[in-house]
Amino acid sequence: MDTIMDIDQVIIDANIATMVPTGPNDEYGIIEQGAVLLSGDKIAWIGPMAQMPELDLLSIPVYSAQGAWLTPGLIDCHTHIVFGGNRSQEFERRLQGESYQSIAQSGGGIATTVRATRAADRETLFSKAKQRLDALLREGVTTVETKSGYGLDLESELKLLEVAAILDEHHPISIQSTFLGAHALPPEYKDDADGYIDLVCEQMLPEVAARKLANAVDVFCENVGFNQAQTERVFKRAKELGFNVKLHAEQLSNMHGTELAARYQALSADHLEYLDEAGVKAMKEAGMVAVLLPGAFYYLRETKYPPIELLHQYQVPIAIATDFNPGTSPLCSLLLMMNMACTLFKLTPGQSLLAVTRHAATALGLEDRGQLAQGMRADIALWDIEHPSQLSYEFGTGPLKKLWIQGVLSKAF
Repeated sequence: MDTIMDIDQVIIDANIATMVPTGPNDEYGIIEQGAVLLSGDKIAWIGPMAQMPELDLLSIPVYSAQGAWLTPGLIDCHTHIVFGGNRSQEFERRLQGESYQSIAQSGGGIATTVRATRAADRETLFSKAKQRLDALLREGVTTVETKSGYGLDLESELKLLEVAAILDEHHPISIQSTFLGAHALPPEYKDDADGYIDLVCEQMLPEVAARKLANAVDVFCENVGFNQAQTERVFKRAKELGFNVKLHAEQLSNMHGTELAARYQALSADHLEYLDEAGVKAMKEAGMVAVLLPGAFYYLRETKYPPIELLHQYQVPIAIATDFNPGTSPLCSLLLMMNMACTLFKLTPGQSLLAVTRHAATALGLEDRGQLAQGMRADIALWDIEHPSQLSYEFGTGPLKKLWIQGVLSKAF
């Protein structure tokens, strides 16, 4: 057997779900009685223990999984983790029969959070967001995307993105930031949507680009958000500035935003309850990922299901995320979303795990994580489970035993 140099950690006696499927009967890419060799922040080798390269194990830290399961670190590819305040009183109003749209039109909804966010200082925003990230970390999450969009003026949007950058620097979880300035109309532009889009395109986007505060740009294309023409203006400017784009689309109605996003080679379209076959075809042709958000579906008591069968038929990759936000999905658990994806959207447990690993990485344009393979980032979760399907099957049992992020063993476990 070959000898591999520069190995600094070894994990042995593990069952491994690589999330590189070997065929229709193996959604997980399973390696039984396997081992993983780490070199710095990368996976140097992975395979059956019987084929492991020769190493001087007396000089290298060795972790025995004792037959437990390894998976890639989980990826939450759509959240709004940084914001001020909460909307519990609006939750009560919805329980009494008011719709999300009605609350938004009366000055509530996103506008409520905008007021609280503008008033919050960076320390408060950081502290609250860190609590949410800590909860995700305890569930094996190693990468989180977070969006701005609760400031809706230049100063406040920059504040949100700056807090996200500080979190990325100081929290173990890797943060991917998305600029969502076109989330809703701020009060000062209540009757001037086009004027606000001018502000987004001419001032906000260039400043975000100059400060390198975001990885991508998102828009809420919806009847309570922005229309196709306004969305396209943001996409054009974002592309000129070198951003990837993605879209909140087809959540409350079919605005055909997904087809527009496909024309701009968007990474993903997210929500998609009202997506039609033309939109699915467009996603397939553009190589997009469908990001489904079962927490918002559940929380809003939605009855219109995303077109799961069509997405499968056209082989559009499906990702799952928490959509953690104060108004429509204050549910900070990616494992719960996996269960909901199975119980509500009829995904298999294998599809659900794929949706928070490989496909979630693709939805963020990340090629270095989401699967366990040689050369990938050493983002690895060790679970006290009997089979990977158990991650979707039960909830609240705290099955995570150890977590490596870029090869560093988390001190939280």
